[in-house]
Amino acid sequence: MSAGSLWSCAFLLLLSSIGSLWPAEISCRNEDGDPVDWFLLYKLPKYIRKESPGTGLEYMYMDSLMQAWQLSKFLINMTQSALGQTLNQLYEAYKSKNDSTAYVIYNDDVPHSKHYSRKQGHAKGFLLLDKSQGFWGIHSIPLFPPFPEEGYRYPPTGKQNAQMAICVTFRFNQFAEIDKQLLCYNPNIYNCSIPDIFHSDLPNLQKLCVGSVLPLIPWRHLSKLQSAQGENFLHFAKSRFFVDDIYVAWMAQLLQTDLLAESWQHDGQKLPSNCSLQHHVYNINLIKTPWNSTFRSYYDHSKWCVSWRYEDQWTCIGDLNRAPQQAWRGGGFICTQNQYIYKAFRHMIFHYHNCKITPEDGYE
Repeated sequence: MSAGSLWSCAFLLLLSSIGSLWPAEISCRNEDGDPVDWFLLYKLPKYIRKESPGTGLEYMYMDSLMQAWQLSKFLINMTQSALGQTLNQLYEAYKSKNDSTAYVIYNDDVPHSKHYSRKQGHAKGFLLLDKSQGFWGIHSIPLFPPFPEEGYRYPPTGKQNAQMAICVTFRFNQFAEIDKQLLCYNPNIYNCSIPDIFHSDLPNLQKLCVGSVLPLIPWRHLSKLQSAQGENFLHFAKSRFFVDDIYVAWMAQLLQTDLLAESWQHDGQKLPSNCSLQHHVYNINLIKTPWNSTFRSYYDHSKWCVSWRYEDQWTCIGDLNRAPQQAWRGGGFICTQNQYIYKAFRHMIFHYHNCKITPEDGYE
């Protein structure tokens, strides 16, 4: 090898070693621990038709580098899962106790607590950011995530039903809008850190974090958000003062599309399909995975909806079930017209209830 080649190799090694000294930007992470613009995770229920019971920990996964669901080689309780890889950044920030990062964890059903919050938002999520960028995770899992000092774990109570999670990476300037959305939610924050350098940019989160007096909460708020890599999202946030079904009264009408809605459908805790307004909302009651197995909405604790018309391509993922009691709860949905996300969800709908059911209605 020539002297020039040796110098080139040495220079590249030096650059590599210097680069490793700098921490990677805060971001949603895939199962290899690499940054991604967004990911979606659909944990499957323990019981799926025509299959022997699983562990209740298997999940489907897709992200900004994929175009379809894949069955993960990991289980959701493993630190190698996308949730584990992503939340590890929050846990590391907690351990470092520096003033350059802010984080918030919220859930109406808090780990190790017998108290269930009904006055605050029916919302579950987490966020971590610095002055450059961060991520926002929205999910449906009660008692999750663990307190930072405990490290990553998945609650045994989350095995029975299907669950959903979405993570989106945002530049710092987007968190001012997220701050407004979370004020609307009034989420039940059970662990947080908002250092002084973030107070002017995140005034509502700072007040929510310490439990101080909040400003006037709007009855609803709509925000346009853009991911770090330029993916456009629309976020609906409703407060407890917006006493109505968010699917019918707001989302379907504003998006100007009929919606197919998947949410936890338990007896006495569900609303029927609704055709009372210009744009209708139909309840999904049977889901088919890409591997042709099926499960009922009764065993699905996730909350999502898609446009009935393929050309509209809306997919929304969020916090609220179609249930009478949830008209009085805060929460919201993040929506996208990403064609691959839409296709992934739309093709899972096997049967839904029309407003006037006939034996043929609602099959895909």
